[in-house]
Amino acid sequence: MVTVIDGKALARKMRGEIAEGVARLKAKTGITPRLVVVLVGDDPASIVYVRNKEKGAAELGMSSETRRLPSSIKQDSLIEIIKELNSDGLVHGILVQLPLPKGISENEVVAAISPEKDVDGLHPLNMGKLLRGEEPLHLPCTAQGVIELLLSTGIELKGKEAVVVGRSNIVGKPVALLLLQKHATVTICHSRTRDLGGVIKRGDIIVAAVGSPGLIHGDMIKQGAAIVDVGTNRVGEKLVGDVDFESARERAGFITPVPGGVGPMTITMLLQNTLRAAELLSSK
Repeated sequence: MVTVIDGKALARKMRGEIAEGVARLKAKTGITPRLVVVLVGDDPASIVYVRNKEKGAAELGMSSETRRLPSSIKQDSLIEIIKELNSDGLVHGILVQLPLPKGISENEVVAAISPEKDVDGLHPLNMGKLLRGEEPLHLPCTAQGVIELLLSTGIELKGKEAVVVGRSNIVGKPVALLLLQKHATVTICHSRTRDLGGVIKRGDIIVAAVGSPGLIHGDMIKQGAAIVDVGTNRVGEKLVGDVDFESARERAGFITPVPGGVGPMTITMLLQNTLRAAELLSSK
């Protein structure tokens, strides 16, 4: 019998703990954690994500602001805004909503954010520490959310064979590094992987993060495997993952739904990072 991992319930529990941390910080220092999200352009999905981040911050007693900028903004002007936020002592977390319009380098923009305020965990310093096996100031939100979902099942990650499908800097690579830190044996698959189904079928743990609806189906899954589906794909009016849920649940031991799995955890990890950023900056 498969167990569906309830990301909403886990997020709710963790947000309660974060809210307590916010209240303690306020009582001790008078500081309210403040998150600024920089939104460039009017991508509909990005607007929805940003709205959910604003709502989540408010519910936990944090302060948040969204800087809405036109898609025509030049990269230099965007970086100047980030530098101003870096130097603002009342701002603890900065998140630049990705993707950015064509002509703007995501790498250069992310690198302009102060590592202490990089609550998305994607700054080269934070990613470099993760690669070296050191503790970053902030972990990438979705990748950490994946690990929290796996840990919530009680599965022992040590020694397990984990297959990560997708090699993005935002999810695939960092989640593979975090699984390595938990002593799993990790394989990363991508568009040029030969015999993708055969590789996936070795996995005790499967993390799907490639953005291809229904790419992974039941006959590619080892009996009893734990599956975390990061994919968010709109097919008609329906939101689906990278895993064909109905066929996969016939073989999996644990599986996350889409929606209601990874999504709530990504925002929760962002809020946790924002609290941590405020704590770090208040201790200086």
